[in-house]
Amino acid sequence: MIAMLKRLRLSNNVILGIMTTLCLMLSCSLIAKGEISEALLIKIEEKYNKFARERVEAWQTLIQSSQDLSDDEKLNVVNRFFNTNMLFINDQALWGKEDYWATPIEALSIGAGDCEDYSIAKYFTLKQLGVDEDKLRITYVKAIEIGQAHMVLTYFKNKRAIPMVLDNLDTEIKPANLRTDLVPVYSFNGDGLWLAKSRGEGKRVGNASRLSLWEDLEHRMQSDQ
Repeated sequence: MIAMLKRLRLSNNVILGIMTTLCLMLSCSLIAKGEISEALLIKIEEKYNKFARERVEAWQTLIQSSQDLSDDEKLNVVNRFFNTNMLFINDQALWGKEDYWATPIEALSIGAGDCEDYSIAKYFTLKQLGVDEDKLRITYVKAIEIGQAHMVLTYFKNKRAIPMVLDNLDTEIKPANLRTDLVPVYSFNGDGLWLAKSRGEGKRVGNASRLSLWEDLEHRMQSDQ
């Protein structure tokens, strides 16, 4: 997988980002299998505060109450929830690291995250709500107006559809062809990696299923149970 990414001439930082997120996707399934325990909620409140616990409880309530919604309705409630309950703070200021991939519970507990954390949290929440993983892609883009790399979540109604963009910069869900401020680079989910484009899926260039879990990510995800 690493060799394939290098052949795409992606930088080491980009490769690290892809692999870290894909590992996180595999390990995050540990949380998706059940409700958060009372013991974990108590731990969250003790480590952070009662508002952290309330955000995590509100997340679980959203998941429990939104199962029967349509995909479009699920996109809207999930996008609104995380854009409302999290502040944008970069990794260095938040975690003291240049790059850190927070689990959804970590992001909600602290009530903040960067664009990766918003996208990852939305991705896993929609999966828990039964949205087909094949329709979801975490997408790296160039954000023209802020002049830097950015991450969004995209949703494909079908393989030929223009993807819908769930973003923390522009909180209204819009089709990708109306987001002229974003230039897609590549996208991925727990199943594979694609060179992205504004219309359609893009060219598949690899499979993520053979990646091993990184010990630190596995430990954090298991701790979130």
